Amino acid sequence: MSDSTQWFESLRVSYEQGELNESDINQDPLLQFNNWLQAAIENQVPEPNAMVLATVNQDGQPGARNVLLKSADENGFIFFSNKLSDKASDLKQNPNCTLLFSWLSQHRQVIVKGKASEISTAESNKYFQTRPYGSRISAWVSEQSQVISNREELEIRVKEFMDKYPENVPMPDYWGGYLVKPETIEFWQGRPSRLHDRIRFTKKGNAWTIERISP
Repeated sequence: MSDSTQWFESLRVSYEQGELNESDINQDPLLQFNNWLQAAIENQVPEPNAMVLATVNQDGQPGARNVLLKSADENGFIFFSNKLSDKASDLKQNPNCTLLFSWLSQHRQVIVKGKASEISTAESNKYFQTRPYGSRISAWVSEQSQVISNREELEIRVKEFMDKYPENVPMPDYWGGYLVKPETIEFWQGRPSRLHDRIRFTKKGNAWTIERISP
């Protein structure tokens, strides 16, 4: 290691926002997740439904990016995407993925591991029509992950599609939702001296097992 290595000792944080005990946690991990999500919303955590989606492509190269969670219930976690994107290509080749929620101001994170599958066109369209007009137009404008020459190219396409769809914007056939069915869900609560609380749920058939794991 060179003498020029930078250390960030001044950024060290003592995690003292709470604790996570087996006696307090909901026995249903989806209900526990929604309890924590609601707490993040009430505490005005920025973008509380933002999550890192990690995937692996056909060459074994991992990829990660932030996407927005749009639903979380007993069926799993739903997000939406352009299906011509890199993440969609990755999930087509390998549906195994990880979701990471970071609510850092509360010293919490949740890690979800599972498999993603496409939801129905009807369900995707139902959500698509609730999006703001500009967001629906952008679904047509962006050829996601493809190289473009400049910003002006996007702005020209925006004008073209706004002229084409001045009011009602149909959903592109290459846009839609994904459901991640969880196989494990880990809840992490930061604690002092790095002795964090970690509670992991693992799906066994139709039931969940709960275990504490070492920090």
